[in-house]
Amino acid sequence: MQQPPQIPSNPYAAPQAVVADLPDAGQLELAGLGMRLAGAIVDALILGLLLIPVLFASGYIQLVMSGQQPGFAWQVGIGVAGFICFLVVNGYLLNKSGQTVGKKLLGMRIVDLNGNKPDFFRLAGLRYGVGQLIALVPIINMVYWLVDVLFIFREDRRCIHDLIAGTQVVTV
Repeated sequence: MQQPPQIPSNPYAAPQAVVADLPDAGQLELAGLGMRLAGAIVDALILGLLLIPVLFASGYIQLVMSGQQPGFAWQVGIGVAGFICFLVVNGYLLNKSGQTVGKKLLGMRIVDLNGNKPDFFRLAGLRYGVGQLIALVPIINMVYWLVDVLFIFREDRRCIHDLIAGTQVVTV
């Protein structure tokens, strides 16, 4: 009996393996408005608890309580201290799983538009860092934060910081 001729495999062909551990971006469920709000509140409370001692120790609270307007250098310093505290609390989780403490507690994570965990620079620098820089600009900061929050009512539930970083928040 004659065996059929063997057809050599094409080494240039695309792989045929099925990757089952990556979710299809269309299967991801966007996190709800209430969940995202609750996660942001949890993150803000944790950050606030860490920053209050820093504000007292630096003399910032005493300056404000005496009726003086903190100068630009104070604002930059407090902004940098706040961002460092944010990264100390959330940096490991952001790098490992695309989550902050609030998002982890409430079952959410940040993903790119393909459903993958974004790299740390995209999360820390673009998603959070750009907003911190804008917070230093008077008046523009208020407009930015208001518009940023209102963008969550769009169909894709992506705020401006999500658009800047190319991210979305989904349920785990």
